[in-house]
Amino acid sequence: MHAVPVLLPAAGWTALAQAHAQRADALTAGHRARRATGARHPVEDFLHEYYSARPAQLRRWHPGAGVALQAGPDGPAPHAAWRWYATGDDGAVALDRDAYLADRGDTVAFVARLLAATASRPAHTGCFGLHEWAMVYRDDEHRHPLPLRLGQAGTDAVVEAHPIRCSHFDAFRFFTPAAVGRNRLQPTRATQVQMEQPGCLHATMDLYKWAYKLGPAVPGDLLLDCFVLAADVRELDMRASPYDLRDAGYEPVRIETPEGRAQYVAAQRESARRGAELRSRLLAVCAALGED
Repeated sequence: MHAVPVLLPAAGWTALAQAHAQRADALTAGHRARRATGARHPVEDFLHEYYSARPAQLRRWHPGAGVALQAGPDGPAPHAAWRWYATGDDGAVALDRDAYLADRGDTVAFVARLLAATASRPAHTGCFGLHEWAMVYRDDEHRHPLPLRLGQAGTDAVVEAHPIRCSHFDAFRFFTPAAVGRNRLQPTRATQVQMEQPGCLHATMDLYKWAYKLGPAVPGDLLLDCFVLAADVRELDMRASPYDLRDAGYEPVRIETPEGRAQYVAAQRESARRGAELRSRLLAVCAALGED
């Protein structure tokens, strides 16, 4: 027998859903406006282009597993028509855990395994964001159409003067061919669970990916909290990158200097701290899905 879901009164969940949609709209307003005109922001649009969730998905509120939505004056909650939800005899709507796990059980198990393994490791904060530098090393074609702050020769010199220790496969796979052999680690998709660590900016950004991959099992506030952290981390990632973003209003974190490296490490540790809290909340979601 599964635990009895917590029942949210209609007025309560309606207010939560409205507040969630307003928060999501505010977070995606710039991207949606640019998309309508064909413009692009060099930092803010990354989360919408690299990750697969769309603004419409972000604004859809879910109560999370173990919560039922009481019927209102107009009948059951709209979630009744959504995938993996079921309506009880009393009109309350809740996530159908059995149906959800039948379709998404493998994803839940993988996410739980990855997040738990990452959380079990100490945070490594000595990478200094060099993954972005390795993505342009000795290559005239760059992923982003932006000028290099130190020029190509200066950028290459920074890569050659610092050890690279990137543990995240989805960053490593964008290294230029000349940079691959400079990485002390050689992460693969197969070794992802064994190698990811909580100090990694990309592992922290990916908390947003795992939140939307878990779909309706994740409460709306947790999804948006993960999005906010991912946006903040991406800003740090690009400020510490070799690209010159001063025209867009971003002062560089000059990791080629001792002061810049210290600044980066301090910001990285704060991101890891925030990520640890969200990782714990996502793990709690995974654990709740497996409880009877």
